[in-house]
Amino acid sequence: MARTITEPAITGGGEIPRSAAASPARLRRQRAVPVVLLAIGLLAAWPFVAPAEEAVGPQTAAELGLMHGFPPPPDKLVTLANWQGEPFTRWSLQNVTEIIPTARIKRSNGVAELDTELQNHDAVVFAAADGKRKTVADMLAETYTDGFIVLQNSKIVTERYFNGMRPSTLHLLHGVTQSYIGTLAGLPITGGQLDPNKPITDYISELAGTGFDGATVRQVLDMRTGVKFSEDATDPTSEISNMEISIGWRPRGYSDAPASAFQFLATLTDKTSEHGQKFAYRSAHTYVLAWLIERTTETRLQDYLATQLWAKLGAEYDAAFTVDPHGTPAAGAGLNTTLRDTARFGQMHLQGGFFNGQQIVPTEWITDCRQGDEGARGAYGGSEYARLLPKGIYRNQWWVKDPTKGIYVAVGRYGQMLYVNVPANMVGVKLSSYPSADDHNLIVDHVRAFDAIAEQLSKK
Repeated sequence: MARTITEPAITGGGEIPRSAAASPARLRRQRAVPVVLLAIGLLAAWPFVAPAEEAVGPQTAAELGLMHGFPPPPDKLVTLANWQGEPFTRWSLQNVTEIIPTARIKRSNGVAELDTELQNHDAVVFAAADGKRKTVADMLAETYTDGFIVLQNSKIVTERYFNGMRPSTLHLLHGVTQSYIGTLAGLPITGGQLDPNKPITDYISELAGTGFDGATVRQVLDMRTGVKFSEDATDPTSEISNMEISIGWRPRGYSDAPASAFQFLATLTDKTSEHGQKFAYRSAHTYVLAWLIERTTETRLQDYLATQLWAKLGAEYDAAFTVDPHGTPAAGAGLNTTLRDTARFGQMHLQGGFFNGQQIVPTEWITDCRQGDEGARGAYGGSEYARLLPKGIYRNQWWVKDPTKGIYVAVGRYGQMLYVNVPANMVGVKLSSYPSADDHNLIVDHVRAFDAIAEQLSKK
């Protein structure tokens, strides 16, 4: 008989039992990152409330015995060599600072408090990617949730923690990091230091003669360059695999990969298409964008993020950014924050860049992130992803469901998501340790669950 262990929820919504017999192996690994992200618009949400049923989830890091013992047994050790694999992500994504060097992103002395008005959304039902009706409780239990929070009208209405995560825990955001960087880029752009229409080589001469040569800042922001860059992390020869060696995310072994992210970018000499033709997800763009921010502000990215965003948000905890051997942050994936602090970032977006009593990011930049322009719509519409999200765009490192609706998301591997819904005045964050890095069904289910909650909240 399956053994059931109940982990108490910190706030709101009761408890989710976890089964020690549930196996992660039942989940298929799927690798199509960009295709994944944009299946968002295919399924309709069914936001009605059904009777709550017991939801059974996967084993926790503690149940798996990861990093338990003095020392832990070899098969329970989480190391640089295995931390991104199953089942080790159950422990590693909440403990990245013990695996990879990080830079501290300091908060200010004052905390922007979040009021609470707790509600239970476990029984809200939505149409899952597999065509079945699922409750939010099912989704939380089945998708390896570590933290889940929903804000409406600036108040926390749901906050849940699983798998040993607590309000003070720093969790790796993976690709959600990119949307932080895209937001941060709005400061030098609106301030006149960085011109989105200029070639990037006007600022970074080191990229002359590479696959980025001739691309504009805007094309980097919207991932519209033609640079050759494979996101297949299962292929040890792919660009993403070699970049992870350069940024310190994989053991170096006998690799001759450069010792820093910026040096690695200069090795990308090939193109698969001309710049500006269509959108194609390539995380290397975010590293170029970070370099542009550093070069034009003459400030290290980690320091710029701390002073211009983190301190002003009134973050409750310091954040942490993984850094390469040269101290350069992993701009495409390496930010670690608490659940509430990323919710604060989302709330700032919801409020047009205004939060904690001040205008942190210009409203015009937030609006551009949500709406884009004809160029963004054309680039996305001409891409392989258009059939999955006909009304969508990709703008400033954000995925926009429909630029007329004001609903947009930041998405990261292993089940990370930040969701902003302007009509519902709602923000949602889900942090996870899913065994598959990229699963399109997972992305669909997360967005559909948030959509259903938003519709339910809008009725009250």
